[in-house]
Order: sequence, then C-alpha cells, then structure tokens
Amino acid sequence: MEIAARGFLVTGGASGLGRACAEALARRGGRVVLVDRDAQAGAVAAASLGSAARFVEGDVTDTAAVQRAVDLARSEFGGLWGALNCAGILAGARVVGRKAPHDLELFMRVVHVNLVGTFNVVRLAAAAMVGNPPNHEGERGVIVNTASIAAWEGQIGQAAYAASKAGVAGMTLPLARDLAEHGIRVVAIAPGAFATPMMAALSAELQSSLESQIPFPSRMGKPAEFAALAMHVLENPMLNGSVIRIDGGLRMGPR
Repeated sequence: MEIAARGFLVTGGASGLGRACAEALARRGGRVVLVDRDAQAGAVAAASLGSAARFVEGDVTDTAAVQRAVDLARSEFGGLWGALNCAGILAGARVVGRKAPHDLELFMRVVHVNLVGTFNVVRLAAAAMVGNPPNHEGERGVIVNTASIAAWEGQIGQAAYAASKAGVAGMTLPLARDLAEHGIRVVAIAPGAFATPMMAALSAELQSSLESQIPFPSRMGKPAEFAALAMHVLENPMLNGSVIRIDGGLRMGPR
C-alpha cells in the first residue's frame, strides 16, 4: 500500500500507539483522520500534524462518530485506504474479589470497547474501501488492529482485557478471508508492555515487574516502534490474516 497522499483513519489517535502511528503516516506523506474520546488531546495531536490531519471526537463504539470520520477522510483526502485501530481501555479485577464477584458491567464495557469497537471501525472502514480503485496488486485497503500478548498470557485480574484482545486476535483471519475478494488486507499487532498512557495508569510495582520479565531489550516498548511495524504492515502486501507479536520476547507470568 502506497502511503503518500492517501487518506487513513487512526483510532486512539490522541496519544500512545495511535498518535505514534498518525505521526508515522504523516512523515510518509499520508493524510490522517484521528478519532479519540479526548477532544482536547485529539485537537492538539491533529494540530501538530498540520494540514495532513483532521480530528473527530468520538468513541469507537459510536457508529455515527466513526462514520463521520470515514466520511471526512473521503471528502478531505480523496478516499480511505487504511484504518489503524489503536483505541482501547484496560481494567483489572479478579473474578471473585474481596467483597463481590467481578462487576459484569465492567467486563462488558471492556469487551464492548476493545472488541466490538474494533469491529465497528473495521466494518465501516471496509465498506468505504471497497469503492477504491485497486492498485497494481489489486489492493484497495489495509486494516491494522491492535490485539495484545494478553490474548495468550493474560495475568491475574485481566479476564476482561484478555478476552477482548483474544477476540481481536481471533477475528483476524476470518476478517482477512472475508475481505480478500475486495482486495482488503487485515492484520493484527499484539504488543507487549509499551510506554503508553494506559500502561502509565498501572502501579509502578506492576510496571517494574513487567519490565523485569522482558528478555531483550529489558524496557518498555516505544510507541514509535509499534508504529514502525504498523507502517511495514501497510507497505508489505504479503502480510495478511496474521497476528504479529512485538514484545521483546516477553511471555507474561500470572502476575
């Protein structure tokens, strides 16, 4: 997929992995519509990219907001050629806590945002991409979703988060097979411990524990490193239907 002069959608684009992806796209000449719930941070992020970016405030589970972003990419940048799903939330709770069982509303919220929200963006973005003229490979678009190594190695208290990310990983191949006839590729990236606002919300003790488990390099991943992999996925036409880990060799223990 050629990035220069083409329109892309990045969810969670106000910070962390999403902002790093938006910046990487802009450096390659891409045009980006950022979607985020944080209006102030989103506006700042878009402004930092100048004329190469636009911002839409919204939640990925909000069909109207996502559709506005898709339509904006088409009207402002001539089409939508890629969607990078980086929006997500993290919640920790044991199945049976000290005072009560796991809150069901919390479980459903995490799955709704991380899994259902991802699919909502996929379906609306793909519907726009099918109208693109194919390139020389017959390609009309690329979708990059964010899973997590928690999909396989969820820790204590991560039942909701691990389930949501396992869903993202699990739908990768079916999505790729479903959209193949339209020339749209689908890949998921499963990051380990990365230095993002989500990770910063964890206790210092937990962050230190995760870093100590990473074989090499023994540090948090940098959002720019995630973005570099995402750019390669966009540009390499043979990457399709796969979940790619980026974790420094981390295999998380139970805590």
